[in-house]
Amino acid sequence: MAVKKVGLSLKRHDKDTGSPEAQIENLTAQISVLQEHVAQNKKDFDAKRSLLQKVARRRRFLKYLKSMNLEAYTEVSKKTGLKV
Repeated sequence: MAVKKVGLSLKRHDKDTGSPEAQIENLTAQISVLQEHVAQNKKDFDAKRSLLQKVARRRRFLKYLKSMNLEAYTEVSKKTGLKV
């Protein structure tokens, strides 16, 4: 699966992959690719399940970020275009 690089820069530093902001950014890119795939392949139930798992994982990261750092949460939600 080729993941598109989103123009967002939510990482704390260049090699950051573990922070909640970076994880949300990566999951958002993967979700957009999977949404396109599922729209074209309606019977690909494994892809639908994978999409739902990624959305749930992103939701958990957002919930964690909201409880720990509200400012970062609002910034991430604005940059990714997610509803607050």
